[in-house]
Amino acid sequence: MKVSEKMTRVVRIASPDDSIREAARCMAECDSGVLPVGENDRLVGMVTDRDIALRAVAEGKGPDTRVREVMTQDVRYCFEDEELEHAARMMSEQQVRRLPVMNRQKRLVGILSLGDMAMGEGPFPAGEALAGVSRPGGAHSQTGGAPAGA
Repeated sequence: MKVSEKMTRVVRIASPDDSIREAARCMAECDSGVLPVGENDRLVGMVTDRDIALRAVAEGKGPDTRVREVMTQDVRYCFEDEELEHAARMMSEQQVRRLPVMNRQKRLVGILSLGDMAMGEGPFPAGEALAGVSRPGGAHSQTGGAPAGA
């Protein structure tokens, strides 16, 4: 099965110049804990509710802090024409719950979440991804600066 068959196609995008207040409000409106960050028709990062909590609030930054100051810049993504199992392995290895989905021209066309993968036939590949995401520790740190995992 291809990523395009499971991904969510309607995705709200934040600007790096948006405030974290605006990003949080957008997350609340679309009931999501993550927003891709785009600039000049390119994906430049991801911002999560956890990024806002740990990289802004915990550091004493105010609600007018720009998204670019707290977003993850080193973004892992998958392609819409890839096999779902490959995306699940990437999520597991990177310990992320969501991946932006790109077309081959590297334009954002959707987002793939564990929940998207869990809908439908059986536990695989969502189970594989969840097992990796759920293991303790990992190569990334939410408080270690912008190039951490999403």
